Amino acid sequence: MQSAVLQKPKEIDVQEQSNPVPADNEVLIKVKAVGLCGSDIHYYEHGKIGDFIVEKPIILGHEVSGEIVELGEGVQGFQKGQRVAIEPGKTCGTCVQCQSGRYNLCKEVEFLATPPYDGAFCQYIAMRSDLVFPIPDSMSDETGALIEPFSVGLHACSRGEVKAGDTVLILGMGPIGLLTAAAAKMSGAGLIIGVDLEQTRLDKAKELGADRVINVKTESFEEKILEYTNGLGVDVAIETAGSPAALKSMISGVRRGGKAVIVGMSSEDEASLNIAQIINKEIDIRGVFRYHHTYPKAIQLLSESKIDIEKIITDHYDSLQDVEAAFEKAIQDKKNTLKIMIYPNGR
Repeated sequence: MQSAVLQKPKEIDVQEQSNPVPADNEVLIKVKAVGLCGSDIHYYEHGKIGDFIVEKPIILGHEVSGEIVELGEGVQGFQKGQRVAIEPGKTCGTCVQCQSGRYNLCKEVEFLATPPYDGAFCQYIAMRSDLVFPIPDSMSDETGALIEPFSVGLHACSRGEVKAGDTVLILGMGPIGLLTAAAAKMSGAGLIIGVDLEQTRLDKAKELGADRVINVKTESFEEKILEYTNGLGVDVAIETAGSPAALKSMISGVRRGGKAVIVGMSSEDEASLNIAQIINKEIDIRGVFRYHHTYPKAIQLLSESKIDIEKIITDHYDSLQDVEAAFEKAIQDKKNTLKIMIYPNGR
């Protein structure tokens, strides 16, 4: 098979490699579609994210859908030809976090495209069968791949305990923010407010579930929040931009007794927050790290919803030979690029 291998920052080679052989309880999957994630771009551009450092060549990509082509020993409940989405994190299953159900916090997780583990910019991949989820015939390969980032938004809504009728503020209308808006709408939120600096992204947010938008380049965030919430502030605020300025705005926009959920990873490990507001308004602050138990729910919601999350896809690349060009497009044209979809076996 062919694989797109990151040799060092900003250098990807397409190589011939042996097809993986599925071990016991694994399935071999022909990769159909892979979304390009911000973390992939960071590894490509800088060679590391925090303590995760690319020390040897690695295959990136972890937002994946495909088709089962071979079953390993002991695999039950699957068949060749089934179309599937892949949950990319293999956890230990035995630690305290796994046993408590919060397996996303497992320290032993082997996550696709997180050093030193290879990802899915390749034509075939072997995955443990419990991390593979059949998708219906009505669901496209693209939506199947987007289940992974959609799961982040779904988990963010869960952490914020978004319920029917809630007012939800989402700061940052990149791919995760847009998918969080969709997840909030599908969770029954009554009013969703999207915030960004770019009008094109705010326009897209309206297509993905946002009822109101605020362009902080041209509008007063504080005034608009008070206007849209009758002076109360929002029930739940979700920060997806990874911006210290957005974190400050998030706290000011939350109502008394509300919740603030942090998804975006800032380039700085520390950010200043208004502690007086947090205390006086008794705000609950919650972090989000990936997701857990989201795939079955995500598949159901996306199968039933009228919201088309594929609207976040701005670019398509039909070959692994084009992977480096896809990364460069994402870096050089941030204003017009949201989600890039790559097809290792063509379309």
